[in-house]
Amino acid sequence: MRVLIIGGYGAFGARAAERLARESDLEIVVAGRSRTRAEAAAAALRRGAKTSIGSAVLDATRTTAADLGALAPSVVINASGPYQARDYALAKACIAARCHYVDLADARSFVTGVMALDREAKAAGVLVASGASSVPGLSSAVVASFAGGFGRLERLDIAISPGSSFDPGAATAASVLGGAGKAIPMLLDGETRMVYGWQGLGRAVFPELGRRWTGYVEVPDLDLFPARYPSLRTVRFQAGLEVGLVHLGLWGLSWLVRAGAIGRPDRFAAPLLAVKRHLSFLGSDRGGMFVVLEGEDRQGQPKRVDWHLVAGSGHGAYVPAIPSVILAKRLARGTERRTGAMACMGLFTVVEFLAEVADLDISCSATISDPQSQTPNC
Repeated sequence: MRVLIIGGYGAFGARAAERLARESDLEIVVAGRSRTRAEAAAAALRRGAKTSIGSAVLDATRTTAADLGALAPSVVINASGPYQARDYALAKACIAARCHYVDLADARSFVTGVMALDREAKAAGVLVASGASSVPGLSSAVVASFAGGFGRLERLDIAISPGSSFDPGAATAASVLGGAGKAIPMLLDGETRMVYGWQGLGRAVFPELGRRWTGYVEVPDLDLFPARYPSLRTVRFQAGLEVGLVHLGLWGLSWLVRAGAIGRPDRFAAPLLAVKRHLSFLGSDRGGMFVVLEGEDRQGQPKRVDWHLVAGSGHGAYVPAIPSVILAKRLARGTERRTGAMACMGLFTVVEFLAEVADLDISCSATISDPQSQTPNC
């Protein structure tokens, strides 16, 4: 049962590979455009692995069904973002090769558009799951845990703030910068309004972490949640950088982009990533995420759920990788029976997520305003 991870030596792909390498019944292939980096990552994994670890040279934008056929994977994990400018060539190659496809995309149109491949995927008997990451994978699992306790769910507020010690790598940095100043349609108070990437500057309270600057970010959740829960009047997503100086710099850049003074902000990824690394000592290794649900209970009374996750010891970088690990293990072992192409929404539970990170410094808790409600195991 072979799992091929393209981008397997990147910030999140490497962590997915590390977790899967602990499974004695799976065989892992670390792949990417650099032979040197793929081989080095595979060699490092072998030192503590319980299974066979191989490497391959593959470009996610050029991989064909024949390339996949030569490697014969059961599952392909695409961890080679950024996804904003990508097409579905790799997913289509997986369908043609009759192997399952899972990606870690958080690009709004990429994740929501993958359903166009549904008929082909079902005909091939494979699952194509996009967004097996913090959003919409984990965020949708959290909402699903509590939504049944609402008679009417009206508002979702979601925010993520990684610890300063996390090094996102060039691809993730380019993705973050690419959204600066970009117009984002967002459902707010029953109307679709235009907000702008990394604007909407505010100070959000992250439980156990304190206040951090946040700004608007475009994610698939902004489309997926209103479609699944039609009673919603607000779906808001924000992200924040722990070091205020870095976050405020990104906020300032967003205004320059919005004013037309700067085009293609992602081209500044390398120098700005260097600045972020230089200033990381101002922060910590602790990051977090929260999801707030508001509405009415089944008796028509106000109800609110505050769920939050805290990751210490630099373990926050595992959070975006774990959903792909959960799905890859199920698919490779044949315990996941769903086929077709879909966003990773409700494909696993919070309990399953926590079981996968039980050995890491990651925990979550929830506060429910309605004392009659039962808190899920988190």
